[in-house]
Amino acid sequence: MTDSKQPSAAFPDPLIGSYRETITQKSGFIESLRQHHTALLVIDVQYLDAKRGYGLFSDDDMAGLPPESQEYYFGRLETMVLPNIRRLQDTFREAGLEVIHTRIQSLTKNGRDRGPGHRRLGLHAAPGSKEAEFLEEVAPIGDEIIINKTASGVFNSTNLEYVLRNLGVTALVICGVYSNECVSTATRDACDLGFYVTIVSDGVATVTPELEHATVTTMRDRYARILTTDEVIGETVKLA
Repeated sequence: MTDSKQPSAAFPDPLIGSYRETITQKSGFIESLRQHHTALLVIDVQYLDAKRGYGLFSDDDMAGLPPESQEYYFGRLETMVLPNIRRLQDTFREAGLEVIHTRIQSLTKNGRDRGPGHRRLGLHAAPGSKEAEFLEEVAPIGDEIIINKTASGVFNSTNLEYVLRNLGVTALVICGVYSNECVSTATRDACDLGFYVTIVSDGVATVTPELEHATVTTMRDRYARILTTDEVIGETVKLA
């Protein structure tokens, strides 16, 4: 059984049918792919928050996570999510579709421009810093678009919507980290703005399996389709 199946009866949603018909099962997903109006959005896969021993994980006190949570997160990233993101990137590139990258990066060296939330959390990746670098295996190539942000929500803190409208993008396939934070916020905002949204269930990661499951359950057929990497690739190869 794939992750695109309905949630179990343990999580009933009395509105799931109407949302599926009006939000996540419309022909817009298919037409967007056929017209090359779908983009892959890769969220925050950088040294700050996605690499052992760097950034937030340079020491245990900074991470604020017990060892088991770190092992779950990095185990999922290294064995599944990063390879799947690369597969998605390769597929979109071969199909001539946009691959867009977001990252946490301040405008200033001291981070004085950061959003209040990132300031309170102590999140800071200065321009040119190691923390701001993308992980090599999923880094941008050529002139792929990079959107820098200093808040969880990429839509409400950057010009991403303006860029997508200029590109003619009507649908987004979203992957990256953290599932329950920046990925979830981008998904809700994109849906509210009228984009067709797909979350790649095995292309996202967060720090516990419970948070992972809760995020997917909440997003499914309310704000986004939930597909696996294989399902997205199969759809893209067939239609784009």
